[in-house]
Amino acid sequence: MKLIKFLAFNFIFASIFAVAVMAQAPQTGKIAVINTKAFEADKTGIQRYINGFLSVDKEFEPVNNELRNLVTKRDNLEKEIRALQEQAQKNPNVPIKPETINAKADEYERLGREIKYKQEDAKARYDRRQQDVLNPILADIGKAMDEFANQKGYSVILDGSKLDQAGVILALSKTADVTDEFIKFYNARPAGTATTKP
Repeated sequence: MKLIKFLAFNFIFASIFAVAVMAQAPQTGKIAVINTKAFEADKTGIQRYINGFLSVDKEFEPVNNELRNLVTKRDNLEKEIRALQEQAQKNPNVPIKPETINAKADEYERLGREIKYKQEDAKARYDRRQQDVLNPILADIGKAMDEFANQKGYSVILDGSKLDQAGVILALSKTADVTDEFIKFYNARPAGTATTKP
């Protein structure tokens, strides 16, 4: 516990020290913050980024439907097994062959294994496909961010969502957050038109 407090204290001290050093250094440009989580917002985010996510989701709809059907089939089988077991307990005079219950139990377990395998396989393929679709868009966003910074005179643009998660932001002026301005800038551009860094 003391080690955690010590590390936390050192992190805070280092952050304050870095801010103090930056304040003493000659200012060559402005610092801005962009909340990259806002890129995903349905109506106000970066449309190419959102459309990339949606296209991958649509591509994997058949796989998701197949998995849903398998889960439903397994759930129904579980209900059948329970009903047979309850029937055997309530009415012992009506014989239920153990082979019937065992066959359904085996099928239930087989479906469970199949579902698990297909879920893992689908997730791996989905993640790869998402990277294939989104990486070029993210690279274009990065280039556009460089262009935006150069046009607006920002020497540094920080990711506000990452800083917030790390608990690093203690105070932030509304004028420092240029998220909406950048999203409008990016959405107004044709795809892939960011210039390279000078």
